[in-house]
Amino acid sequence: MLVLANVESAYGPIRAIRGVSLKVRAGEIATVLGSNGAGKTTILKTISGIVDPRRGSVHFKGRDITAHDPAAIVRSGLAHVPEGREVFPLLTVRENLAMGAYTRRDRDGVARDIETAYGYFPILRERERQAAGLLSGGQQQMLAIARALVAAPEMILLDEPSLGLSPLLTRSIFEIVVRINRERGTTILLVEQNAHLALAVADYGYVLENGRIVMEDRCAVLREKEDVKEFYLGMKEAGARGERRWKKKKTWR
Repeated sequence: MLVLANVESAYGPIRAIRGVSLKVRAGEIATVLGSNGAGKTTILKTISGIVDPRRGSVHFKGRDITAHDPAAIVRSGLAHVPEGREVFPLLTVRENLAMGAYTRRDRDGVARDIETAYGYFPILRERERQAAGLLSGGQQQMLAIARALVAAPEMILLDEPSLGLSPLLTRSIFEIVVRINRERGTTILLVEQNAHLALAVADYGYVLENGRIVMEDRCAVLREKEDVKEFYLGMKEAGARGERRWKKKKTWR
């Protein structure tokens, strides 16, 4: 569904990603792992048209969308949930959701999709007349994901959904992300620093270091690689015990 080929993007003279190539298949959850500053967010911004690549190409559903206008990319079926949520703080929850449909003209379909979003995040229905800036961090993250759903995407780019959230809220949001993938067939590309969670929910993973993909494989295989265990999972013996406890708790896979 999504193919990046030898993509390089930069901020002025600083190259953020270098020769990045990856594929995300329809219906799967793929993840990109890496430390702060590795270039994970730049990959998503390049895909969604916020950052223009200096070289390489981005194809979505077989069409070249390299450096296309972000609104056109949303219309093609690809939505971006940015790092830090970026909700409209002075607008109500309902108005924020309506903003997710700014490229659509089918009012009945938009209304149905807002109801669907409320189904995944019932707290948003309770807060629909409240200003988004007054929501908790977890509720704002729910709103950002729900807003993307109202765009009726075939694929969602999800950037650091656990950022600043408690473990309990993080788990709840990840469970809903997996439900969206399973129930709606929505393809997801997930950028996440919490490698334990990302590898637990995703099908395929890429490891990014200094702007380059240095490793890729099915997540079940990546979890067993010694480099991933040591540098991304922190799995000395205590870390290994923690991951085993998490796996036992998981109910969605």
